[in-house]
Amino acid sequence: MSGSPPAHQEPAVRILIVDDDASLRATFTQVLAKPGRNFDACGTVADGIESLSSRAYDLILLDNRLPDGTGLAVLDWLVEHSREEVVIIISGENDVDSVIGALRRGADDYVRKPYHIAQLQRAVESALHKAALEKVNRAMEQRLKASERLHRYLVESSPDLIFTLDAEGRFSYINPRVKQLLGFERGTLIRRPFTTLVMPEDVDRICSLLSLPSTMPGESFNVELRLRRNRGELAPVEPDSLTVSLTGIPMLSQQGERRVVGLYGVARDISERKRAEEIISFQAYHDQLTHLPNRVLFKDRLELAITQAQRRTGALAVMFVDVDRFKLVNDTYGHAEGDLLLRAIASRLSSTLRRGDTLARLGGDEFTVLLPDINQPEDAETIARKIVTTLSEPIKLSQGDFRATVSIGIALFPRDGSTAEDLTRHADIAMYQVKRSGKNAFRFFDPKLNTHHRERIALENDLHQALERNELELFYQPQISLSQGKVIGMEALLRWNHPQLGQVPPATFIPVAEEVGLIGQISRWVLDTSCAQLARWRQAGHRDVRLSINLSPHDFGHRDIVSSIVTCLTQHDVPASQIELEITESMMMNDSAGVAIKVRQLREAGIGVAIDDFGTGYSALAYLQKFPVSTLKIDRSFVRELDVTMTNPIISAITGIARGFNLQIIAEGVERPEQADALKALGCDVMQGYLFARPASAGEAEAWLRQAPAPSMHTYPVQPRSAQTHLH
Repeated sequence: MSGSPPAHQEPAVRILIVDDDASLRATFTQVLAKPGRNFDACGTVADGIESLSSRAYDLILLDNRLPDGTGLAVLDWLVEHSREEVVIIISGENDVDSVIGALRRGADDYVRKPYHIAQLQRAVESALHKAALEKVNRAMEQRLKASERLHRYLVESSPDLIFTLDAEGRFSYINPRVKQLLGFERGTLIRRPFTTLVMPEDVDRICSLLSLPSTMPGESFNVELRLRRNRGELAPVEPDSLTVSLTGIPMLSQQGERRVVGLYGVARDISERKRAEEIISFQAYHDQLTHLPNRVLFKDRLELAITQAQRRTGALAVMFVDVDRFKLVNDTYGHAEGDLLLRAIASRLSSTLRRGDTLARLGGDEFTVLLPDINQPEDAETIARKIVTTLSEPIKLSQGDFRATVSIGIALFPRDGSTAEDLTRHADIAMYQVKRSGKNAFRFFDPKLNTHHRERIALENDLHQALERNELELFYQPQISLSQGKVIGMEALLRWNHPQLGQVPPATFIPVAEEVGLIGQISRWVLDTSCAQLARWRQAGHRDVRLSINLSPHDFGHRDIVSSIVTCLTQHDVPASQIELEITESMMMNDSAGVAIKVRQLREAGIGVAIDDFGTGYSALAYLQKFPVSTLKIDRSFVRELDVTMTNPIISAITGIARGFNLQIIAEGVERPEQADALKALGCDVMQGYLFARPASAGEAEAWLRQAPAPSMHTYPVQPRSAQTHLH
């Protein structure tokens, strides 16, 4: 046998020679030798079969007459074992029956002895060529079968619905997935139109895609549609249809004119994806607590309603609804109860609206309402009244009943604005005015409110910079003892020197500071500046003067208010006994327990505490017992009445209360000598007001301190009258 051929030559060919003539076997090897050919040789049927059992051959040269049998036995063995070797029978027999028998048993050629060497070579070359072709064909066939098996497996096992349609749009193939997805046996669908599975609302759309001209190569397409499901074969909870993404690829004829002869389709179940998209979309445009439209969706609907109203020259209304006292529920019962309340309010608001109206939750306790197609403002007013009425019944919470009220602002298109932003903002401004006026009501937007709102925003912005720009200033007004004829104390009064507006009174900017959270910073500045000024007066020799400082009720909401005040006094080396802090009656009423503790701590530290405007609120002796105050201040409204009667039973009662509780008493707002005389007769000795001096700078106040004691109040100059306001 020859060696293996080099790598660049044709693949090696293995030939088996089965002949009982040893010399002939050697001759075959010599005359048939070529590069890449390998030979095995044997002389019997048994040895041939043994060689075939151990390896495969490309060609067998088989003698028909062998010592232990005929070549037909080898042919039978090859057939029995499904072998693919090419066989050439070499025999001296000339009868036709022998040739036919050999060919029928699987021989590929028959060479009679004696033969010419060239004849044998041609027969071998032809047989090997045939063997090579068959080998290539078998390999291709195996690859095709493997590919077909793989393709069929992929199609049959695909999670998608795969099908083909004929030129008339009828099913010619459909994979088993149809049973699981749609509940239909695939055999029942063959030759039936694809449209029998399509939901009615999608039939026209899919028909337009399937009706491509048959003479033109169509383009593939992708479309979402719903397919009908066989309800009898599915679980009761399954929906009636399935949303799929259908990809269709036209099938073209391969012979002659290229024509569309069918469609290859893949339908993928996207129902879960659609549900997820719907959930995501809902969450993006709806409030998670109440499931109402949110700010984004409300704005979108409002803009659409405005566009429609402009086309029809119509009108619409926007309501801004804010729940009153909602923080009270959260703080008292917790946020779970607050959420329950919001859902109940949302339900009641929805019940008052018309079909086509939109109720949205902007966040927190704020709702908005869109009322399209209103004929007159009274239509919006009617719905606003219905909202107020429907909330009059208590709402049952797990902790008990709660009576909810709302403040409603209303803006009308086109009167109050032409954009969604303007209408919503103006409704908000109107709602804010309802809040300031007592809540539980509604109000239409007034352009004057917008001007006020703009001024308010500008004031807020300027107030943030007032401290940085040193625009705040303290004025001082003396407190006079008539019996001593001298100044015994000063009240520090805050002023804001605005660069454009001039002097802004505290009554204008203090409520703003309280609302925007600046009051704490301003109060610290007032306390620090007042103590520093008192320290300077003490260094100048005025060591007995007391300083009265007003604090905001918001200051007493801080836990460290007492310690911060004591720290400030220590830093400026000011005795606590020379400081008096003024609080209001309303502050006592709103949080008597918390405020009483802080007042007691201030008094224990030696700091005086005065009740300002005493008698104007809901004062009671019980509160004076809880609050260890040191001073009562008679409100100017009672002093003003002395111009008419020269007597006042309330002032008499206050002075009596002060004596009974051993408290100091001060009358403020004294402007006429007659008022001072009457107050003195009623038992009040210490007074302040424009009869004695108007608030002035620290330098002018120090000049009053330097004045020698006078025998009576009439030695003090009368100052021009002007408005006086305090920091509360």
